[in-house]
Amino acid sequence: LCFVAPIVSVLQERKIWAPKSLPSLSLWGMIKVYLFNVFWMMACLVWSVLLIPKLILTGSAEREAHCWGEWSVANFVCDFFVGAVLVRGAENLPSNEPGTPAPIYICNHASQLDVGAVYKINRRFKWIAKKSVLFLPGVGQLMYLSGHIFIDRKTGKNKSSVQNLYEKSNQAIQSGIPMFFFPQGTRWIAERRDMKDGAFKIAQSNRSTLVPLSLEMPPGIWNSFYPFGPKPPPVILTVHKPIPVTGEEDREELKKKCADIIYSVLPKVEMAESRKTK
Repeated sequence: LCFVAPIVSVLQERKIWAPKSLPSLSLWGMIKVYLFNVFWMMACLVWSVLLIPKLILTGSAEREAHCWGEWSVANFVCDFFVGAVLVRGAENLPSNEPGTPAPIYICNHASQLDVGAVYKINRRFKWIAKKSVLFLPGVGQLMYLSGHIFIDRKTGKNKSSVQNLYEKSNQAIQSGIPMFFFPQGTRWIAERRDMKDGAFKIAQSNRSTLVPLSLEMPPGIWNSFYPFGPKPPPVILTVHKPIPVTGEEDREELKKKCADIIYSVLPKVEMAESRKTK
């Protein structure tokens, strides 16, 4: 499965770079995406096996799975396959022990590379992921050990799954573990897509500080001949100033404020809604 599942990832990434405004994935780019995912899955599988004794002896391996396993795998695959990830505004990051309520990180979702690049902030957090991710070899097992939150998007099960999302997110935040959201949900670069309510609803109910992040993917990042040629321009991860949340804000205004901040340092793109009306 470590050699079959990455094929789906290649097709998904190829679709992201398909719009005419972007350089399409070359054959070499598709090979890199494939190998990126193969190495990610196999390395996660190794870490999952290594952490079994810790799980058996203590009943939990959450911190080790995230801070050792996920962090080392993410850094390796990013450094080896795409080169540097430049973090700007690191002084805006909350401390490693942020207290309660813990903050919530929100970021634009451009590419599958995002889930590796954001580990460069060197902070512990929990993801929201589809339940189907559990079946990805290595990745699903390590995420399970890390205590990330899984949701079921099947019709009829979504209501209880969403409730579970809120409950577990609230528990994490109140225990001092930040949450990390891609509020747009779907990966896309060519358009600026609307943000969904989830992250903002959780922030307001817990009065958690929001920390906006911007991820900029250089055009043709996958197509470069690195690591066998010169390094491409770096992926740029910008950490913006935290936004205090009182719970009394108008949610739509809060979403717009965060989206405007995130996209303020990214290349200009068209809003998805305006594109549909043409």
